[in-house]
Amino acid sequence: MISKTLRAVNAQQPRLFSSRVLNSKFFFQRHFSVIPDIPKNENTANLKGTSKPYVPKLASRFFHQSSRLSQNNSSKPDPNTKEKGDDKKNDDKKKNDWGGDGNNKKVFEVALNGNTILGSILVAYVLYNVLSPGANMQEITWQDFRQQFLDKGLVERLIVVNQNRVRVILRGGMPNASGQYYFSIGSVESFDRKLEAAQKELGIPSSESVPVAYHDEVSLLGTLLSFAPTLLIIGSVIYLSRRASGAAGGGQGGIFGIGKSRAKMFNHETDIKTKFADVAGVDEAKEEIMEFVKFLKDPAFYERLGAKIPRGAILSGPPGTGKTLLAKATAGEASVPFLSVSGSEFLEMFVGVGPSRVRDLFATARKNAPCIIFVDEIDAIGKARGRGGQFGSNDERESTLNQLLVEMDGFTPSEHIVVFAGTNRPDVLDPALLRPGRFDRQVHIDRPDIGGREQIFKVHLHRIKAFDDRNVVAKRLSVLTSGFTGADIMNVCNEGALIAARGGSDSVQMVHFEQAIERVTAGLEKKSRVLSPEEKNTVAHHEAGHAVAGWFMEYVDPLLKVSIIPRAQALGYASYLPRDQYLMSKGQILDQMGMALAGRVSEEIFFGTEKITSGASDDFQKVTRMAQAYVTQFGMSSSVGTISYPMDSRESVQKPFSEATAQIIDEEIRKLVKYAYERTRTLLTDHKEGLENIAKRLLEKEVITYSEVEGLLGPRPYAHRHMDISKIMRQYGNNNSSDQQPSPSATPSSN
Repeated sequence: MISKTLRAVNAQQPRLFSSRVLNSKFFFQRHFSVIPDIPKNENTANLKGTSKPYVPKLASRFFHQSSRLSQNNSSKPDPNTKEKGDDKKNDDKKKNDWGGDGNNKKVFEVALNGNTILGSILVAYVLYNVLSPGANMQEITWQDFRQQFLDKGLVERLIVVNQNRVRVILRGGMPNASGQYYFSIGSVESFDRKLEAAQKELGIPSSESVPVAYHDEVSLLGTLLSFAPTLLIIGSVIYLSRRASGAAGGGQGGIFGIGKSRAKMFNHETDIKTKFADVAGVDEAKEEIMEFVKFLKDPAFYERLGAKIPRGAILSGPPGTGKTLLAKATAGEASVPFLSVSGSEFLEMFVGVGPSRVRDLFATARKNAPCIIFVDEIDAIGKARGRGGQFGSNDERESTLNQLLVEMDGFTPSEHIVVFAGTNRPDVLDPALLRPGRFDRQVHIDRPDIGGREQIFKVHLHRIKAFDDRNVVAKRLSVLTSGFTGADIMNVCNEGALIAARGGSDSVQMVHFEQAIERVTAGLEKKSRVLSPEEKNTVAHHEAGHAVAGWFMEYVDPLLKVSIIPRAQALGYASYLPRDQYLMSKGQILDQMGMALAGRVSEEIFFGTEKITSGASDDFQKVTRMAQAYVTQFGMSSSVGTISYPMDSRESVQKPFSEATAQIIDEEIRKLVKYAYERTRTLLTDHKEGLENIAKRLLEKEVITYSEVEGLLGPRPYAHRHMDISKIMRQYGNNNSSDQQPSPSATPSSN
């Protein structure tokens, strides 16, 4: 009907309709914002020269198919037109704007038209009425129902819905019959009684009483609303899962990306600034690792001879020796991406996460090849399989290890990917992990020697505003920090700068570095810990015993200083300067034991056995460990023989020897400690006067240095064994007064 009417109007008044369309253009543009402007050239000419008006496509839906076809034909450009390219561009633009055949469809604009909006509103209205039938019903009370409908005989029937609501159906010929009313009831029994009483009161016989039906209805809208929280949760999970899968590049990360690797990618151009020049004190390890740089920079040079690039290297050594720093320097020198991950980051509470993360890690490395992967603390996943006795808790770790083994050297080996791994315990790693083809090389990074420490100090002192020449400071500090790692040295430099800044100094002086070493080795000074005169006297004689024994024993390291100032780890300490040595003789072990026992021996000599204190407890632990190693590991006991027994209880629950052997070991340890004790007692008795002088000086000044001890006890008998160190000690003692509190070495005594 609408189509016929519009065709009639089109035939009778074409110009009038065209003008109305032109005037309504602004209405459509304003309300729908999708109607393009009518072109001025061709379409305007069509409006004037033809009887077929131009109709916008939104209105053309109401016309017959032939009208639309005629419009499409009329919109074709004239081949004789000069601006063919511009017209074609305009046609393509119109097609794109209207969602036609253009390549760049604007789906959102196609969906957002007038008919779609009206249709959506209509569908929403219908669905609301269908899903919520009670929305058009009017609620009344029992009194209204009685007075307006029941008393007047307008009720055709009643429907009790869900035992809590009564729907009133009126007679068809009555006024308001099209309306629907309902009222609520408390219970069906009460409603039946009230309805029966009302009908009796109105004189309605039972045969003509209002019929009552009982229905149980379920509201579709209420049902959907009851499931709404569950559906919302499920939808959120699906959405987040798809989003995580999309971000993971195809879903390899699994739900929420939990299977994605936690490795951090460092860009060699922006993030990695570390070079081999920044790594000092590990020259041998650097030479070993520098070959990997050559492999990564020019692999073809080696592959032309048939050589394969090593797959990886295990960097082992004590904590703080520079394993991670060396790996970063390798990535910086090779100019390749660097992936860093911890071994513990592969394991989660979910099964299968570890292998998935290993696969994702190597997939990322292959995309960025050549690449370096560094796994820190690899013993978290690389322990030998079948060990530990953790009752099945190793399944996930072993699966992760198996996946790592396959990725490193399986059917699909990773080319041009080097894997570095750091660990403090290479002895617990699985043999399959250490075989050639996976970790081809094992690079041990030990604590630096005196030359290495000097190089490390020069690196860290470069950014410190030092008062003295940095080379001189580095050389002196390298002597005072025997046994320190690279991390310890960095901490000493930083603490020295902090101490200087705290004191308001313009530069960091040598005394600040010495105080930093003292703080690292002996702990923070306890100024609030005040000792009584008796305790202070006992501590002074205890530390004097250590000093005298160390001075006159041949194989004890040179004395650095003695102090009775309380620290976090001791009430007093005697510091020595150990050498870089790698072998120990019987005489060295016995002298070290005697020096450790000298504090208790001094207390016994001056105060008697009844007044000895508990201050030597830590000394006894050191002596016991040395005696155990003497008897059970070094093979120096004639009774036990040249047999080595592990004494670490963490390795095994049962002892690796019989009870008879254990008794022999206990007796030998006891004899050895007793011999060292008597030997030290004889030495201190012979030098009792010097011992008393040292104790008195400590009570006066609290801190005495090498030069002061030399003035009280005379030249050291065995100074020729440490000639170069003795010179440094004299310079150290002359340049540091007692009030400056010079620093100790790495091994303080503990009283």
